[in-house]
Amino acid sequence: MPSIRRRTLLTALALAGGARAQPAMWRDARRDRTLPVLVRLPEQDAPAPAVLISHGLGGSRAGLGYLGRACAGAGFVAIHLQHPGTDAAVWQDAADRRIALATAMLDVGNAVARLHDASFVLDTLDARPELRGRVDAQRAAIAGHSFGAWTVQHMLGQRLPGVRDDLPPLPDPRLAAGIALSPTGALGLPPRLAFARMAAPILYVTGTQDRGYVEGVTPEDRQIPYRSSTVPAALAVLDGAAHGSFADEPAAGARWADPTYHPRTAALCAAFLRAVLLDDPAARMSLLRAEMLAPGDRFESRGL
Repeated sequence: MPSIRRRTLLTALALAGGARAQPAMWRDARRDRTLPVLVRLPEQDAPAPAVLISHGLGGSRAGLGYLGRACAGAGFVAIHLQHPGTDAAVWQDAADRRIALATAMLDVGNAVARLHDASFVLDTLDARPELRGRVDAQRAAIAGHSFGAWTVQHMLGQRLPGVRDDLPPLPDPRLAAGIALSPTGALGLPPRLAFARMAAPILYVTGTQDRGYVEGVTPEDRQIPYRSSTVPAALAVLDGAAHGSFADEPAAGARWADPTYHPRTAALCAAFLRAVLLDDPAARMSLLRAEMLAPGDRFESRGL
């Protein structure tokens, strides 16, 4: 009975909230770049940790809505970022969507811009009038799907191949946790080297059918980040979940908005964030027991 009550509570927390969503445009004058954002505030007025949410390739600030509602319902300030150059504008008027998406993904400048987007938001949280008194800037996390997971992993310390002088300081010490939905492997580096400097606890969530539509990633590849690093982490593999199962992007079509796996993913993320950022013992127990998962799903963890 206690585990049922805990699971019910965490699922309710994960699916609550989101009623106070606020769209905004945040301008980075240094880069002459404007980011569409969507802010979801928790019910309580006390300062709360911020969770940055980064969409996948071709997504938008409206995507991953269930994740933003989960964060707000669990007591966090959710900030959905929209990344120009890899957002929905890439494919909406394209003659060939697949080519347009691949071109955007392979542009290194777009990838680097995503990292600067996240760094810019962290830099300016305290200065946002709409967030005054609502954000605890000393405790922040970042979450994302697909290209958003790539953003999460690199903000937390995954190495890029080669030597670059156009990156923000990485790993970003302001980030205390991360969530990677449909994680990405190491490109151009041995996995152990690529993930050797990961600097914060991270939750990886994938599915048994989670294949990459552009880059050809396999479901097995999605587990490489977890198995190649040593930081506290958890890995959940949801039985039958495909790549679009986590996106929640209705504008992209039905397979990108299927809600089947959203409650499980939301409850996982809420429990992880509350365990790591708030040191909530009930959430940690629920997470480590994987109480929100279904038969056929797999879960493993270390150091949490």
